[in-house]
Amino acid sequence: MAARLLDMHPQTLRKYERLGLVRPARTLGSMRLYSAEEIERLRFIKRLVEDEGVNLAGVQHLLSIAEVMQRIRPLLDEALIQRDPSRRRRLMRELAQLNHRLGLDEA
Repeated sequence: MAARLLDMHPQTLRKYERLGLVRPARTLGSMRLYSAEEIERLRFIKRLVEDEGVNLAGVQHLLSIAEVMQRIRPLLDEALIQRDPSRRRRLMRELAQLNHRLGLDEA
């Protein structure tokens, strides 16, 4: 059903799962269940591959950067950073990880 919804071949969805790009839940009978969030992630992947010409290694890299950015976003409240040293440390760790994923820590 997800393949039809996304206009993708079912084998493509299995390949994306094998590569760790998506992690659908499973029923007792091993049927894949894609959440609304995963459907949106698959649409994003499809757009990167088909419209932007990004290969799957590039997609993996971009998704890992996006995940770090999602973790950083809630840490960016300046007032909370000033009051909570642990928040500042977490933010600095996440920024270091982002720099690493972008290859900026090698300079």
